[in-house]
Amino acid sequence: MNKYEIMFIVRPEVEDEARNTLIENFKNVLTSNDGTVDNVNEWGLRDFAYEIKHLKKGYYVVMDVTTSAENIAEFERLSRINANVLRHLTLRR
Repeated sequence: MNKYEIMFIVRPEVEDEARNTLIENFKNVLTSNDGTVDNVNEWGLRDFAYEIKHLKKGYYVVMDVTTSAENIAEFERLSRINANVLRHLTLRR
């Protein structure tokens, strides 16, 4: 198990309930196989430095997790195919 910091940006027009469901689904992926989510920090709606997919704002979420590399790979796969996630970044701490 390694410690990771994950940041992802959700589309600004996604409603609160759908965004919370998305975050919970990602938490479930990361906590499978004895992983833990240590901290979830929702930065909220922020302006971009440049447009991403013709959008000027996005909802930022930062998670500190302790999990396996397989769970990280699954998170990255799901975030790539989810249309509501604009960008994601995973850093090993």
